[in-house]
Amino acid sequence: MAHRNQQELACQKNMKKSQEIRKRKRKEDSLTASQRKQKDFEIMQQKRKAANEKKEKGKKKKKM
Repeated sequence: MAHRNQQELACQKNMKKSQEIRKRKRKEDSLTASQRKQKDFEIMQQKRKAANEKKEKGKKKKKM
């Protein structure tokens, strides 16, 4: 029985710790929703561009 209680306390402690970490991350971010969307959009554009360039390089190698 004591083991079960210890597990529950550890679980609660870990949940509290992870919630605090998430709160800190949000505070550090301090971006508005629209700013966050803009930032994510720019990151996705860069990833898409890199993927397209990689895809084009693959096609050029196949032609040679």
